[in-house]
Amino acid sequence: MPYEEKRTWILGVASVVSYVIYLVVVLVRARDQALTSVSFAAPLLWAVGGSILASIIGSIAVAIGSREGDRKDQRDKEIDLRGAQIGGAFTALGAGGGLLLSLADADRFWIANAIYLGLTLGALVSAAAKLVAYRRGMWPW
Repeated sequence: MPYEEKRTWILGVASVVSYVIYLVVVLVRARDQALTSVSFAAPLLWAVGGSILASIIGSIAVAIGSREGDRKDQRDKEIDLRGAQIGGAFTALGAGGGLLLSLADADRFWIANAIYLGLTLGALVSAAAKLVAYRRGMWPW
């Protein structure tokens, strides 16, 4: 498995695991109160920071253990570009959802969570698209 494919696995798993941990923390805190009154900012920041840190540490570990290092060929660059474009659409949907929620005067809890969900879905879909491209080849479009 090439370095870039391993790195894609790390990024995808780290984003999903951090989001699930965030959800569990927020839902546990909401047992005795309304969901919108839960203190969510610190867990959200810890989840994002933890995901970034886990991705960095995982990428370094894979680079150390990898013989080919972090060399990218043309195929890796094209897969990365197409995966980022596909994932970016979901990130934009999350940002657009957050914007619509803010225009509707929704609670900041829902706005922040819509944006974070969009970021997580963007990372997950991007990783999935890249992994499919690595396993089955580039899509024709």
